Amino acid sequence: MINSIFRHITWLINKKQGSILSAAAVIMAATLISGILGLVRERLLNAYFKPDELGIYTAAFRLPNLLFELTILGALSTAFIPVFTNILVQENRNYAFALAAKVMNISILIVGCVSVILFIFARPVSNLIVPGFNDRERDLMVLFTRVMLIGQLLPLIIGNYIVGMLQSMQHFILPALAPIAYNLGIILGVWLFAGHFGLYGAVWGVVIGAMFFLIIQIPLIWHLGYRHSFKLDVKDQGVRRVFSLMLPRTLGLAVSQLDTTIDLILASYLGTRNIRIFYLAQQLQNQPINLFGATFAQAALPVFSLEAAKKDYAAFKKLILASMHQILFWVMPASVFLAVLRTPIVRLVYGSVKFDWPATVLTGKTLSLFAISIFAQSLVQVFARAFYALHDTKTPVILAGISIFTNTVLSIAFVWGFQFPIWGLALSTSIASLVHVMLLLLFLYRKVNGFDMGSLCIPPFKMIIASITSGIFLYVPLKLLDQLVYDTTRVFDLILLTSIASASGVSVYIFLAWFFDIEEVTTFFKLIHRVKRMPRMFFDQLTQIVNGGNSIS
Repeated sequence: MINSIFRHITWLINKKQGSILSAAAVIMAATLISGILGLVRERLLNAYFKPDELGIYTAAFRLPNLLFELTILGALSTAFIPVFTNILVQENRNYAFALAAKVMNISILIVGCVSVILFIFARPVSNLIVPGFNDRERDLMVLFTRVMLIGQLLPLIIGNYIVGMLQSMQHFILPALAPIAYNLGIILGVWLFAGHFGLYGAVWGVVIGAMFFLIIQIPLIWHLGYRHSFKLDVKDQGVRRVFSLMLPRTLGLAVSQLDTTIDLILASYLGTRNIRIFYLAQQLQNQPINLFGATFAQAALPVFSLEAAKKDYAAFKKLILASMHQILFWVMPASVFLAVLRTPIVRLVYGSVKFDWPATVLTGKTLSLFAISIFAQSLVQVFARAFYALHDTKTPVILAGISIFTNTVLSIAFVWGFQFPIWGLALSTSIASLVHVMLLLLFLYRKVNGFDMGSLCIPPFKMIIASITSGIFLYVPLKLLDQLVYDTTRVFDLILLTSIASASGVSVYIFLAWFFDIEEVTTFFKLIHRVKRMPRMFFDQLTQIVNGGNSIS
């Protein structure tokens, strides 16, 4: 029986997801779990530490994240996956694996050298990126940064290249579980060590999480035939192709990271507490972006690349519009919900004795301004990947540069010029994101010789009307129940209030989506049907195993 259960789990993990929707569903489910664990992680940190302390911990991620995103995320999303997928289409898996090993080796060498330099010069660099910190805060940040540079980057580099290979071969389940393992590692580190070692326990939890991220993926990639070699061949045509595609995206990411760093510089002048508040609001707004925008973008890139490789541009354009509509169907109501329910959500997710009411209110205000552009930040990921699949990395980089310049200018103006609180950085981010998505759509429209205007405009317009109306039906019961029925200083009453208001808003949105004949609502009902069937399917399979029927079809 145990062997049969193990065989079924192995079959599920090895199963391919051949369409964007099935791949996105797998990634979405895992992203939802990972997102929940991420919020649990932040709630746990808030229970152990004050926002002022956690601002130092949050700032310590800046240099490791900068290095990782420049060298690895740029290579994977724009260069490695399209080239690797193109080679697989030509049925040359051995060369694809050899190419992966060479690219990985070069990346490890580059990141290793830069990590050593950053480790040595962490203090002077920190003086530049957190000028508002005092000496004690900066000393702690430097120490935490050095630990992350040593312990976190290598497993994340290797793990993310394995993610790229598995996704290119249309295996999405295990890569989607890797971030869950990462969050579990951090939670484990905080739970085991924070009580005795303070913030050091949280930092070492990050290292544990990175190791979990890598280890969970090794069995499948080994099973698929990958064997790592330690060759460094910069003359290989595939390697040259990857790095030539990677370079423009890396430059674009460098500008993007400069923008993020400027946000940190400005926030440091407002105090470590505000760094933490900005980060927590960003984490909440990232939930729908990661759950819907990033998942569809990850799932879409290999399929986009496949259609582009086959030069089936009619199918390519239909995939872009289908992905856009699926994302908007989910993120537009999510934006409204976060804006209206901002304070109850912050209290429920982050509330603790050490996370006080003023921090809750300011986090909620910051979240509401982020919510304006959630749909734009989600669509940017899909539109950019459409360019990548066409092997055009220059256009999205230039447009990202324009958006980032806009964000930087507005951030400086809002915080230093108008003296806005930390929510001014969220407002500048939203304005810049709206500019970014409009430019991407305009240039993509020209790149693919246009879209069907009815398909492009009518479904989003219907979703806007449905989302705004649902927001009204969310706001009215929220205010009435808050003033007349529930005592929201009590957690149980706050949960009831939020649940009733949410149920009202969701019901109205689904009804209007059905009434307006929005095609994506059909997918929603199918998803509900599958979720309802899952327990029955599980017990049916379990019964089959117990009775000795071990075949897997």
